Amino acid sequence: MRPTEVKAILAQIGVNPTKAKGQNFLVDDTVADHEVDYLQISSEDTVLEVGPGLGVLTSKLVLKASKVITIELDHAIAGYVRSEFGQAELIEADALDVKWPSFDRFISNIPYSISSPLIFKLLDQDFKMAVIMVQKEFADRMVAKADTDDYSRLSVSVYYRAKAEMMEKVGRNRFWPEPEVDSAVIRLTPRPPPFQVKDERLFLKLVEVLFQQRRKKISTIIKAKRMVKSEDISQLPYKDDRVEAISPEQIGELADAVYDLKH
Repeated sequence: MRPTEVKAILAQIGVNPTKAKGQNFLVDDTVADHEVDYLQISSEDTVLEVGPGLGVLTSKLVLKASKVITIELDHAIAGYVRSEFGQAELIEADALDVKWPSFDRFISNIPYSISSPLIFKLLDQDFKMAVIMVQKEFADRMVAKADTDDYSRLSVSVYYRAKAEMMEKVGRNRFWPEPEVDSAVIRLTPRPPPFQVKDERLFLKLVEVLFQQRRKKISTIIKAKRMVKSEDISQLPYKDDRVEAISPEQIGELADAVYDLKH
Protein backbone atom coordinates (compact mmCIF):
# COMPACT_ATOMS: atom_id res chain seq x y z
CA MET A 1 0.00 0.00 0.00
CA ARG A 2 1.56 3.26 -1.18
CA PRO A 3 1.44 6.54 0.79
CA THR A 4 -0.98 8.00 -1.77
CA GLU A 5 -3.40 5.10 -1.15
CA VAL A 6 -3.09 5.51 2.62
CA LYS A 7 -3.81 9.24 2.37
CA ALA A 8 -6.80 8.64 0.14
CA ILE A 9 -8.36 6.03 2.43
CA LEU A 10 -7.77 8.12 5.55
CA ALA A 11 -9.34 11.15 3.86
CA GLN A 12 -12.31 9.03 2.81
CA ILE A 13 -12.98 7.78 6.36
CA GLY A 14 -12.17 11.11 7.96
CA VAL A 15 -9.04 10.17 9.90
CA ASN A 16 -6.19 12.59 10.47
CA PRO A 17 -3.20 10.56 11.78
CA THR A 18 -1.97 11.80 15.14
CA LYS A 19 1.29 11.23 16.98
CA ALA A 20 -0.66 10.78 20.23
CA LYS A 21 -2.37 7.67 18.85
CA GLY A 22 0.82 6.37 17.27
CA GLN A 23 -0.81 6.27 13.85
CA ASN A 24 2.07 5.58 11.48
CA PHE A 25 0.94 3.28 8.69
CA LEU A 26 3.29 0.70 7.15
CA VAL A 27 3.53 1.35 3.41
CA ASP A 28 5.96 -1.42 2.48
CA ASP A 29 4.26 -4.68 1.46
CA THR A 30 7.58 -6.53 1.49
CA VAL A 31 8.05 -5.82 5.19
CA ALA A 32 4.46 -6.91 5.84
CA ASP A 33 5.09 -10.15 3.90
CA HIS A 34 8.18 -10.79 6.02
CA GLU A 35 6.26 -10.25 9.26
CA VAL A 36 3.56 -12.73 8.26
CA ASP A 37 6.18 -15.27 7.11
CA TYR A 38 8.05 -14.95 10.41
CA LEU A 39 4.84 -15.88 12.25
CA GLN A 40 4.77 -19.36 10.64
CA ILE A 41 0.98 -19.51 10.48
CA SER A 42 -0.75 -22.84 9.86
CA SER A 43 -4.25 -23.23 8.42
CA GLU A 44 -5.47 -24.28 11.87
CA ASP A 45 -4.21 -21.22 13.77
CA THR A 46 -6.16 -18.38 15.31
CA VAL A 47 -4.21 -15.14 14.90
CA LEU A 48 -4.74 -12.08 17.09
CA GLU A 49 -3.73 -8.76 15.54
CA VAL A 50 -3.61 -5.60 17.64
CA GLY A 51 -3.93 -2.33 15.72
CA PRO A 52 -4.78 -3.53 12.20
CA GLY A 53 -4.70 -0.01 10.79
CA LEU A 54 -5.74 -0.17 7.12
CA GLY A 55 -5.17 -3.90 6.91
CA VAL A 56 -1.68 -4.23 5.45
CA LEU A 57 -1.17 -7.31 7.65
CA THR A 58 -4.84 -8.31 7.96
CA SER A 59 -5.17 -8.78 4.20
CA LYS A 60 -2.41 -11.38 4.33
CA LEU A 61 -3.45 -13.04 7.59
CA VAL A 62 -6.97 -13.93 6.39
CA LEU A 63 -5.44 -15.94 3.54
CA LYS A 64 -3.37 -18.10 5.86
CA ALA A 65 -5.08 -18.51 9.24
CA SER A 66 -8.15 -20.45 10.29
CA LYS A 67 -9.39 -17.36 12.15
CA VAL A 68 -8.20 -13.77 12.47
CA ILE A 69 -9.21 -11.52 15.36
CA THR A 70 -8.31 -7.85 15.31
CA ILE A 71 -8.45 -5.25 18.09
CA GLU A 72 -8.76 -1.61 17.03
CA LEU A 73 -9.38 1.43 19.20
CA ASP A 74 -10.06 4.10 16.56
CA HIS A 75 -13.76 4.04 15.65
CA ALA A 76 -13.35 5.19 12.05
CA ILE A 77 -10.51 2.77 11.33
CA ALA A 78 -12.46 -0.05 12.99
CA GLY A 79 -15.34 0.70 10.61
CA TYR A 80 -12.99 0.48 7.63
CA VAL A 81 -11.52 -2.85 8.80
CA ARG A 82 -15.03 -4.21 9.39
CA SER A 83 -16.13 -3.28 5.87
CA GLU A 84 -12.98 -4.45 4.08
CA PHE A 85 -12.17 -7.60 6.03
CA GLY A 86 -15.52 -9.03 7.06
CA GLN A 87 -14.02 -12.50 7.40
CA ALA A 88 -11.96 -11.26 10.36
CA GLU A 89 -13.51 -10.83 13.78
CA LEU A 90 -13.19 -7.25 15.05
CA ILE A 91 -13.04 -6.10 18.66
CA GLU A 92 -13.43 -2.34 18.90
CA ALA A 93 -11.64 -1.54 22.15
CA ASP A 94 -8.41 -0.52 23.83
CA ALA A 95 -6.13 -3.58 23.65
CA LEU A 96 -4.66 -2.69 27.05
CA ASP A 97 -8.06 -2.65 28.77
CA VAL A 98 -10.01 -5.44 27.11
CA LYS A 99 -9.63 -9.13 27.90
CA TRP A 100 -8.02 -10.87 24.95
CA PRO A 101 -9.70 -13.92 23.41
CA SER A 102 -7.70 -17.13 23.15
CA PHE A 103 -5.30 -17.25 20.20
CA ASP A 104 -2.38 -19.25 18.84
CA ARG A 105 -0.28 -16.52 17.23
CA PHE A 106 -0.01 -12.77 17.74
CA ILE A 107 1.05 -9.98 15.41
CA SER A 108 1.17 -6.21 15.75
CA ASN A 109 2.90 -3.12 14.47
CA ILE A 110 2.71 -1.69 17.97
CA PRO A 111 2.16 2.04 18.55
CA TYR A 112 5.32 3.21 20.28
CA SER A 113 3.43 4.76 23.20
CA ILE A 114 2.02 1.42 24.38
CA SER A 115 4.93 -0.91 23.58
CA SER A 116 5.91 -1.72 27.16
CA PRO A 117 2.46 -2.41 28.69
CA LEU A 118 1.37 -4.35 25.60
CA ILE A 119 4.44 -6.60 25.70
CA PHE A 120 3.98 -7.32 29.39
CA LYS A 121 0.31 -8.15 28.74
CA LEU A 122 1.30 -10.39 25.84
CA LEU A 123 3.82 -12.29 27.97
CA ASP A 124 1.02 -13.18 30.39
CA GLN A 125 -0.96 -14.92 27.61
CA ASP A 126 -0.81 -18.52 26.40
CA PHE A 127 0.35 -18.52 22.76
CA LYS A 128 2.69 -20.26 20.32
CA MET A 129 4.49 -17.34 18.69
CA ALA A 130 4.35 -13.57 18.29
CA VAL A 131 5.77 -11.16 15.73
CA ILE A 132 5.82 -7.51 16.67
CA MET A 133 7.22 -4.35 15.18
CA VAL A 134 8.43 -1.83 17.74
CA GLN A 135 10.72 1.16 17.99
CA LYS A 136 14.32 0.05 17.33
CA GLU A 137 15.49 1.30 20.72
CA PHE A 138 12.76 -0.73 22.43
CA ALA A 139 13.68 -3.81 20.39
CA ASP A 140 17.30 -3.44 21.50
CA ARG A 141 16.14 -3.48 25.13
CA MET A 142 14.06 -6.61 24.53
CA VAL A 143 17.07 -8.65 23.40
CA ALA A 144 19.80 -6.97 25.50
CA LYS A 145 22.32 -8.92 27.56
CA ALA A 146 23.69 -8.08 31.02
CA ASP A 147 26.33 -5.36 31.33
CA THR A 148 25.10 -3.43 28.29
CA ASP A 149 23.42 -0.03 28.19
CA ASP A 150 20.15 -1.53 26.87
CA TYR A 151 19.85 -4.20 29.59
CA SER A 152 16.66 -3.58 31.57
CA ARG A 153 13.68 -5.02 33.41
CA LEU A 154 12.19 -5.67 29.97
CA SER A 155 15.26 -7.67 28.90
CA VAL A 156 15.05 -9.95 31.94
CA SER A 157 11.26 -10.37 31.83
CA VAL A 158 11.30 -11.29 28.14
CA TYR A 159 14.26 -13.66 28.53
CA TYR A 160 12.56 -15.42 31.44
CA ARG A 161 9.41 -16.14 29.45
CA ALA A 162 10.37 -16.39 25.79
CA LYS A 163 13.04 -16.67 23.15
CA ALA A 164 13.37 -13.22 21.55
CA GLU A 165 14.86 -12.82 18.07
CA MET A 166 15.63 -9.61 16.21
CA MET A 167 14.37 -10.47 12.72
CA GLU A 168 15.00 -7.26 10.78
CA LYS A 169 15.38 -3.51 11.07
CA VAL A 170 12.82 -1.29 9.37
CA GLY A 171 13.63 2.26 8.34
CA ARG A 172 11.32 5.11 9.28
CA ASN A 173 10.75 5.83 5.58
CA ARG A 174 8.69 2.62 5.34
CA PHE A 175 5.81 4.39 7.16
CA TRP A 176 3.43 7.22 6.49
CA PRO A 177 3.40 9.60 8.24
CA GLU A 178 7.11 9.01 8.77
CA PRO A 179 7.96 8.56 12.49
CA GLU A 180 11.01 10.15 14.08
CA VAL A 181 12.81 6.84 14.68
CA ASP A 182 13.50 3.52 12.98
CA SER A 183 11.73 0.29 13.92
CA ALA A 184 12.59 -3.40 14.22
CA VAL A 185 10.71 -6.68 13.95
CA ILE A 186 10.99 -9.04 16.92
CA ARG A 187 9.81 -12.64 17.10
CA LEU A 188 8.85 -14.07 20.49
CA THR A 189 8.54 -17.81 21.06
CA PRO A 190 7.31 -18.74 24.56
CA ARG A 191 9.33 -21.41 26.34
CA PRO A 192 9.74 -22.73 29.89
CA PRO A 193 11.96 -20.47 32.02
CA PRO A 194 15.65 -21.24 31.36
CA PHE A 195 16.21 -21.36 35.12
CA GLN A 196 14.04 -22.16 38.12
CA VAL A 197 13.23 -19.87 41.04
CA LYS A 198 11.58 -20.69 44.35
CA ASP A 199 9.01 -17.90 44.08
CA GLU A 200 8.30 -16.47 40.63
CA ARG A 201 6.33 -13.49 41.92
CA LEU A 202 9.18 -12.55 44.24
CA PHE A 203 11.68 -12.90 41.38
CA LEU A 204 9.68 -10.64 39.04
CA LYS A 205 9.10 -8.10 41.80
CA LEU A 206 12.81 -8.07 42.61
CA VAL A 207 13.63 -7.47 38.94
CA GLU A 208 11.25 -4.50 38.92
CA VAL A 209 12.60 -3.03 42.15
CA LEU A 210 16.27 -3.40 41.25
CA PHE A 211 15.98 -1.86 37.79
CA GLN A 212 14.13 1.15 39.18
CA GLN A 213 17.48 2.10 40.75
CA ARG A 214 19.87 0.27 38.48
CA ARG A 215 22.90 2.44 39.37
CA LYS A 216 22.73 1.64 43.09
CA LYS A 217 24.25 -1.37 44.81
CA ILE A 218 21.87 -4.26 45.25
CA SER A 219 22.40 -4.27 49.01
CA THR A 220 21.41 -0.60 49.22
CA ILE A 221 18.15 -1.17 47.37
CA ILE A 222 17.18 -4.30 49.28
CA LYS A 223 17.91 -2.58 52.59
CA ALA A 224 15.86 0.48 51.62
CA LYS A 225 12.93 -1.70 50.52
CA ARG A 226 13.25 -3.84 53.68
CA MET A 227 13.09 -7.01 51.64
CA VAL A 228 15.23 -8.78 54.25
CA LYS A 229 16.44 -7.85 57.72
CA SER A 230 19.43 -5.49 57.76
CA GLU A 231 21.57 -7.99 59.61
CA ASP A 232 20.91 -10.64 56.93
CA ILE A 233 21.96 -8.58 53.90
CA SER A 234 25.58 -9.74 54.21
CA GLN A 235 24.38 -13.27 53.34
CA LEU A 236 23.07 -12.24 49.92
CA PRO A 237 25.00 -13.07 46.74
CA TYR A 238 25.90 -10.18 44.42
CA LYS A 239 25.09 -7.68 47.21
CA ASP A 240 27.90 -5.34 46.13
CA ASP A 241 26.98 -5.48 42.45
CA ARG A 242 24.54 -3.38 40.49
CA VAL A 243 21.69 -5.20 38.80
CA GLU A 244 22.80 -4.04 35.35
CA ALA A 245 25.95 -6.13 35.75
CA ILE A 246 24.40 -9.49 36.64
CA SER A 247 22.61 -12.01 34.42
CA PRO A 248 18.96 -13.08 34.73
CA GLU A 249 20.16 -16.38 36.19
CA GLN A 250 22.14 -14.54 38.85
CA ILE A 251 19.11 -12.37 39.67
CA GLY A 252 17.27 -15.67 40.10
CA GLU A 253 19.91 -16.83 42.60
CA LEU A 254 19.53 -13.54 44.45
CA ALA A 255 15.74 -13.93 44.53
CA ASP A 256 16.09 -17.45 45.98
CA ALA A 257 18.45 -16.13 48.67
CA VAL A 258 15.94 -13.40 49.57
CA TYR A 259 13.21 -16.07 49.69
CA ASP A 260 15.24 -18.27 52.03
CA LEU A 261 15.96 -15.37 54.40
CA LYS A 262 12.29 -14.45 54.50
CA HIS A 263 11.17 -17.97 55.33
